[in-house]
Amino acid sequence: MPMDPGAKFVTFVPLVPIVAVMVVLSGGSWDRWRVAGLVLLVMGMTLLTVARLQLGNSFSVTPQAKVLVTRGIYSKIRHPVYVFSAIALVGMALYVPVHWLLLLLLPIIPMQVWRARREEKVLIARFGEEYTRYKATTWF
Repeated sequence: MPMDPGAKFVTFVPLVPIVAVMVVLSGGSWDRWRVAGLVLLVMGMTLLTVARLQLGNSFSVTPQAKVLVTRGIYSKIRHPVYVFSAIALVGMALYVPVHWLLLLLLPIIPMQVWRARREEKVLIARFGEEYTRYKATTWF
């Protein structure tokens, strides 16, 4: 099923300011931390975008159980949007370089774990044993 316009918007529009920040801040010295940041940022944003595309119209801000997506990245990681957004944030903090941005992970990681648990309750209620089997074969 093709992605609806809202899902496309949420997938692609956030890339614009991130690329803009990367272009504006592309000057400066290139030490190993900045190179690592660029690699993590590009990898994180690429995999985050792929995960969002694979999730398709099943994306929602609040936990909903529309379809159980178990293909692609979701065959290995149950919550890749959370994982790859954290990796992208680390990359951005190293690339910019504004290392204090790493402190944002202190509230973000527990919040994402909490959100994942809420989502899993909804998915278990809707898909039951099918979700439990899927969960047993994947990470986070």
